[in-house]
Amino acid sequence: MLLWTRSSRALVLVFFALVVAVVFVAPIATVVAAAMAGSWTGPLPSNLGGKNFSTALSDENFASLTVSLQTAFISGALALIVGTWAALAAREAPMWLRRITDAVFHLPIAVPSVAIGLGLLITFNERPLLLGGTKWIVILAHTVLVLAFAFSSVSAALERLDPAYRQAAESLGAGPVRVLTRVTLPLLLPALGAAAGLSIALSMGELGATVMVYPATWKTLPVSIFGLTDRGQVFLAAANTTLLLAVTLVALMVVGRIRRR
Repeated sequence: MLLWTRSSRALVLVFFALVVAVVFVAPIATVVAAAMAGSWTGPLPSNLGGKNFSTALSDENFASLTVSLQTAFISGALALIVGTWAALAAREAPMWLRRITDAVFHLPIAVPSVAIGLGLLITFNERPLLLGGTKWIVILAHTVLVLAFAFSSVSAALERLDPAYRQAAESLGAGPVRVLTRVTLPLLLPALGAAAGLSIALSMGELGATVMVYPATWKTLPVSIFGLTDRGQVFLAAANTTLLLAVTLVALMVVGRIRRR
């Protein structure tokens, strides 16, 4: 470290603790407090209770939560499969083709998500690729948006992978499929788990592209939260946001547990 004295290190730690508290902890704590509030006219909320959570877990809001979970897991799985395949294929390709593949897969995060949503809405709104008005256009939008992160995670893990393992398996007579399933993929499991968790978390909170393409029968929870806030129902929106945070955390814990096993 560049700081040698105990007091200077303590000062830096206090500064970073304040930054974390202001930027991360305080906003989340405010949302949780608003979710439990019946009113908020002073510096602190009042009439605390669980009424907002009861409303958030009923009817349309709960349906939106289940839609978000289904969308996140399906799009995360699709992004993981396609991203892993692309990363493995690009590893064996010439350098110029590898650079093109990398640019193509990172393009969705280089442009606004609203543009991705509008592009998908226009592209898949005519036969024979008519997805507009169905849940699949929402899942496709989420898959496109999280695909770059899955591809990046697997590509970075492949760069760190020691080629000696594959070479040893090939020298013992293992074919390409056996090397892939028995050597490469098992070594990539930590990266695959991290990519799956990141994809699910990003999909659970995606709003920009979803607003452009979602049908009334497939409304994700972020869209419902946006609608509640727009109508001035801030406390109910906060309750739904708290549920979204909790469910996302639980989903990531489940994915992490599967990865460790």
